[in-house]
Amino acid sequence: MAGVITASQPSWIAPFAGLSTRCFRKLVTELRRQGADAAGKGRPWGIPFEDRVLLVAAYWRTNLTLRQLAPLFGVSKSAADRIIDHLGPLLALQPRKRFRRGAVLIVDGTLVPTRDHTVAEQSKNYRYSSNHQVVIDADTRLIVVVGRPLPGNRNDCKAWEESGAKAAVGKTTTIADGGYPGTGLVMPHRRRKGEDLPDWKQAHNKSHKQVRARVEHVFARMKTWKILRDCRLKGDGVHHAMLGSARLHNLTLAG
Repeated sequence: MAGVITASQPSWIAPFAGLSTRCFRKLVTELRRQGADAAGKGRPWGIPFEDRVLLVAAYWRTNLTLRQLAPLFGVSKSAADRIIDHLGPLLALQPRKRFRRGAVLIVDGTLVPTRDHTVAEQSKNYRYSSNHQVVIDADTRLIVVVGRPLPGNRNDCKAWEESGAKAAVGKTTTIADGGYPGTGLVMPHRRRKGEDLPDWKQAHNKSHKQVRARVEHVFARMKTWKILRDCRLKGDGVHHAMLGSARLHNLTLAG
């Protein structure tokens, strides 16, 4: 069965992967260097490696069901499922282990609606969601760390530590909103009841808000990969989708 969408035609790449042709080719090259295209045991894949990468990116980008997506690539639903299970973890963003001297990071949590209730809980948006702690570089806006997902009813203060994001960041200066008390992160000044903040604290809060807004912009760009708006994957699937979307976001931003 011949597919409609193929990476050999560059016009399909941008709308279905969210990447320019140049970035997509760069991604394929990086994956090959990782050994993602190495021949394994058993039956060979039915479509080329580039098309398999595009299929995974298209699944995350469009959030089509596998019954809808598989015929577009000329494969069966079960084959598309195997491709996503195989390549999804290999597309994951690798957390940065070292940060330059004087680096400033920004952290915030985002909720991803998740249908697998074993890894999700009802959150403030009344949907079953998972909480993901995302850390970006304040200067480049690149994602440097994504914590492991926690149930959506877990507050950011606890999720920061339990997700592994805190350990990954170490002692690097990190900015956060007011939802991280007692964590040692750089937060805005709080006004006590019956008191007004002095002008210098108000000015600091304004500057803090403007810088911290960059992580919100990152969330908005990440969620153009619609899998993060309603994730049907089970188990570690939501984590792989989050890490993969983070890597694709970084590729898009870096050019």
